[in-house]
Amino acid sequence: MLLIAFALATFFVGEYSRILAIVQVAVLFILALYANISSRKRKAKLLDYLESMSEGMDLTVRDTPLPIVVYNSETDEVLWSNERFLSLVGLREPFFIRRISDIVPGFSGEWLLDGKSECPDTISVGGREFLVFGSMVGSERECIATTYWVDVTDFVRIKGEYNDSRLVLAILLLDNYEDLLKGISEKAKSTLLSDIDELIGAWVGDIGGFLCRYDRDKYFYIFEERHLNSFIEDNFSLLDTVRTQTGADGMHATMSIGIGKDGANPYESNRFACLAVEMALSRGGDQAVIRNKFGFEFFGGHAPQRENRTKVKSRIMSSAFGELLVDSGTVYIMGHKFADFDTIGSACGVCCIARAKGIKARIVIDMENNAAQSLIDYLLRNPEYHDVFITEQNAILEADGESLLVVVDTNRPEIVESKSLLLSCSRIAVIDHHRRAADYISNAVLNFHEISASSTSELVSEMIQYLIDTKDIAVEEAGALLAGIILDTKGFTINTGSWTFDAAAFLRRAGADAAAVKRIMQSDIDTATARYEIMRNAKVYKDGIAIASSKSMRGRISVAQAADELLNVDGIHTSFAVAQDGENVFVSGRSIGGTNVQIILEGLGGGGSQTAAGLQVHGASVGQVVSELKKAIDVYLLEDKQRNAARKD
Repeated sequence: MLLIAFALATFFVGEYSRILAIVQVAVLFILALYANISSRKRKAKLLDYLESMSEGMDLTVRDTPLPIVVYNSETDEVLWSNERFLSLVGLREPFFIRRISDIVPGFSGEWLLDGKSECPDTISVGGREFLVFGSMVGSERECIATTYWVDVTDFVRIKGEYNDSRLVLAILLLDNYEDLLKGISEKAKSTLLSDIDELIGAWVGDIGGFLCRYDRDKYFYIFEERHLNSFIEDNFSLLDTVRTQTGADGMHATMSIGIGKDGANPYESNRFACLAVEMALSRGGDQAVIRNKFGFEFFGGHAPQRENRTKVKSRIMSSAFGELLVDSGTVYIMGHKFADFDTIGSACGVCCIARAKGIKARIVIDMENNAAQSLIDYLLRNPEYHDVFITEQNAILEADGESLLVVVDTNRPEIVESKSLLLSCSRIAVIDHHRRAADYISNAVLNFHEISASSTSELVSEMIQYLIDTKDIAVEEAGALLAGIILDTKGFTINTGSWTFDAAAFLRRAGADAAAVKRIMQSDIDTATARYEIMRNAKVYKDGIAIASSKSMRGRISVAQAADELLNVDGIHTSFAVAQDGENVFVSGRSIGGTNVQIILEGLGGGGSQTAAGLQVHGASVGQVVSELKKAIDVYLLEDKQRNAARKD
């Protein structure tokens, strides 16, 4: 129309302009003819595509009663759609040379390219939910995709209501009930418990749930799943509000919350809740754990660990372990990969108990890859240990149905010295002091798990006192156990309680040579140099938190020692050391303050205890790991700040 208007204007300007106007009209006619021919060719091409797609189908795309759109799978350009799809997206005329991802935001055809015939997620269009089915047809020119859109809005709504209305079962446990009420008057006890009841009642609110106390320190709570997210977003503030209550000697009350969901029936959900609260207690209490059909989720757990062990529990566990040994054939002992002093020390302690009971014991270890070679050499001075150490392959060949496998210094099946041996043994005992991870060894017949202990060597030393005489302990074994305690406590400075010194005194009486232990724990000049090279790059990331990294190849022992050494620097209460060893990047975290390094590194796939944790990342650079570590620290500090602010309010 514009070209016609210009041609008319040119025609009336002058005599010579008429000739120009005629030329313009001729050009316009040629362009119109070309556009018409191109349109016909495009329509013919589209019909060819539709015919090639329709071959072998019972219905053509025109006869399909569902919304349908055909597009180029390589460019996402729409080729054709029926009237139902036009109505669905709110358009009146066909749209060509437009991308389907522009017409329907959020739609992607990657699932078709993967060979699937159904979109994994529903697509929202105009306030309705659609399930999209499709297929692809290839030609010599290009590939085209045909998608059928099924309205499932009512189904999605009903499914959402079903999921929201499912029952969630929770068990609330007052962790330190006995210690909290010890030595205070009956009136004070009644007032304290009443205040805690009010806090719990205020936290659950008026959401139509059912709360009851079924034991003096246990509560049972049932509510609909629609309210669970609000508790999560609130970060289970009940943990902080309950901690404001104090009992005997100014002790703060703490609570553990175990939540079970996604069970096939109420019985299974209740079992999930019991597993969740057990997991919370095994990690030190004062936290919430959600257990669903896929695994565990953790919330809280920032409070410092309390020493709440009793001699009764140690005696009972020792007696049960002794009976388990007597009923066994050969005892196989193994720890985590790249065994350290605590692993070897606790393993030789178990070996000592077995020998005193007349049971053959073997320690499964990789003699080429470990962090305790000097301790192994020290033990080999004793003739009793000449045939004790055994490889993974030989242990698998020798083990039988009467064998007992004792796992020490870890509770995670993926990091044990031999996963194959773990799977092949039916009788398993676990002795560990680390916080329990989500993927723990769940089929153990005996589980001596005490996270308030400084080390596994400390736990084994306690068991020895109940099971055998002091004269049955070899000097080398006493020294190995003492070395394990010294390593994990960093020379009796971290995570050390009265039980730790009791165990050390017992080992000293049993003949442990402190000077020999010191020589065992000395590092060579190369390791020491590497340690200080990592420390040279240390920087304070946040107040009191230091990060040291090295892009050069460093051994994992140097990484751990660098993290330990950084805690000797004034003003640093938390340290992280990062370096590469082969294809893996290793991170060691240490703390002497209120920072829980286990929570920080657990978010990245690591684990450990509150004061010492580690992480191993495969196929990443040091820079990438440091970046992710900083993000994890920021998240932890933000949650800690919010928790402190809520406590003040």
